[in-house]
Amino acid sequence: LNSIFLTETIYSVGLRPYAVVVADVNSDTKPDIVIANQGSETVSILLNKGNGNFSPQTIYSVGLRPYSVAVADVNSDNQPDIIIANSGSNSSSVLLNAGNGTFSPQVAFAVGSSPDSVAVVDVNNDNKPDIVTVNVKSSTVSILLNIGNGTFSSQITYSVG
Repeated sequence: LNSIFLTETIYSVGLRPYAVVVADVNSDTKPDIVIANQGSETVSILLNKGNGNFSPQTIYSVGLRPYSVAVADVNSDNQPDIIIANSGSNSSSVLLNAGNGTFSPQVAFAVGSSPDSVAVVDVNNDNKPDIVTVNVKSSTVSILLNIGNGTFSSQITYSVG
């Protein structure tokens, strides 16, 4: 097979990009790129222009050393929100989608020590996605139950390992 590759395009993001998720964050049916940047305590969003190119990054502040990123609608407005595990600040940041691929400033929720991974799933069957983090230094899992409108309960912690 002969393969032809186009010239690479390099996009600027924050310092020490660590985690990435691809999702349509501006409801235009095109996959956008969301990156957690450890070195700058930010998340970068590159919106897909639809022609194989992306817009320059839009930057939002999050907690210290963001290690993991997820995208899910946590406030039932049919728009994907951004959820981050911040290893250095022992928190999970929630950035609610304000429309057109823009986001509100982060709201941080306390979790265990050094959360290195985040997942968003309905753990209690109430049809609202909850936040789950794996906390390396405390050997725990934290669950933040979704209480509506993008707000979450205090963590419920389970020991693991």
